[in-house]
Amino acid sequence: MRFIFILLSLLLLSGCVPPSQNQLRMEKDLAEMKRRLAQLEVRTVETSQAKIAGGDTQQRQAAELLAGVDNLRVEFQSVNGRMDDLGQENRALANELQLIKDDMGLQLTSLTNRVAELEGQALTQQTQSAQQQPEQNLKPEPTAEQLYQDALDAIRNQDKYSAGRKMLESFVSKYPKHELYINALYWIGEAYYGEKQYESAILQFQDVISKYASHPKAAAAMLKQALSFDALGDKENARTTMQKVMAEYPDSPQATTAKSYLEKG
Repeated sequence: MRFIFILLSLLLLSGCVPPSQNQLRMEKDLAEMKRRLAQLEVRTVETSQAKIAGGDTQQRQAAELLAGVDNLRVEFQSVNGRMDDLGQENRALANELQLIKDDMGLQLTSLTNRVAELEGQALTQQTQSAQQQPEQNLKPEPTAEQLYQDALDAIRNQDKYSAGRKMLESFVSKYPKHELYINALYWIGEAYYGEKQYESAILQFQDVISKYASHPKAAAAMLKQALSFDALGDKENARTTMQKVMAEYPDSPQATTAKSYLEKG
């Protein structure tokens, strides 16, 4: 059942996000601009035809057309600015969704392997069940994947940063060879950030960056490290780190976020 739940979650995450009110308003504005452009084209034809009628009429129509173009230019700049703002919001959402999808993809692979392993152990467990009956009354120790998922749920959905961080610290201590090990190191940094322990977060993210620079989480760790500097009021180090994100991971979603941060000043 957990395998099916994660698979369905991935399918849902890959779906389209419904249009926001900003997008609907911009579509309405763009439709209005198209209508006005069509009117300007008609008036341009009329101006061309009016050349025969005399210079005064032509000058008046030309002045009206110029005023219409100026108004349209101002509206276009306004819509363009709103589209830029909306684009930044969408990029931030895309970054968060990408992190979640990456984690769930790794968990799916890990769970697939785990299912195969459990199927092989099922017959042995049934044979030994009679001898282990007293032990079954005890709560079983969670699997590596369950421990990791419980920690992420505490951090992302319940704002229980300290509890989630301790579970992840237990995970990295018990399973140093697990494929989710590096992800766990990253989310420990996220937990520190949520606890507003920004110095500890910076050090934790640096551990990911230094040891696993080629891992997909490295770019996210560097971006969050820059935001930790910003939260401490260290704008200089924040900007320097954002520039490193763009230089070292230019094709990552985090590079786009870093660029937006630097452009805002």
